[in-house]
Amino acid sequence: MTWTVTPERPDSPTAAALWRAYYTEVSDRYYLLHDNRRTDPAELEREVARRTGGELAPPTGLLLVARFEGEPAGTAGIRLRPDGSAELTRVYLHEHMRGRGGGALLVEAAESAARTLGATRVVLETRKDLTEALTLYRRLGYEEITPYSDDIYADHTLGKPL
Repeated sequence: MTWTVTPERPDSPTAAALWRAYYTEVSDRYYLLHDNRRTDPAELEREVARRTGGELAPPTGLLLVARFEGEPAGTAGIRLRPDGSAELTRVYLHEHMRGRGGGALLVEAAESAARTLGATRVVLETRKDLTEALTLYRRLGYEEITPYSDDIYADHTLGKPL
């Protein structure tokens, strides 16, 4: 069983399909937890269209796609911040691909790319209900840090020196 991780244009069909899957899952989880409903299809379309991922393109960002046996399985993005850190974002694996090592591989590849771009630390924000992500980040050495944004969905702000 083979994993590969390669850079991908944020506007590619593969990246767009993975973004849609990511947004659908995290949005549905939130609404099911708080409102006992799934994401409204119109909201999904607005958010997917609004967040193109352009900030994840070189020279100040990068989107990575993980493939398992050649099939797109997940993503991780980084974008440089003015303070010299890189923000880790859009970390996602299709549910049926989890538990096979792809998440750690994606995060480690993003950390390597952040180093190459000159970042000294990786930071991220996540929600408390994304338990798989929190477990992964903590296992990889991420620790709670002072929040760097006012995102209402950021229950945890984590960082790791590179």
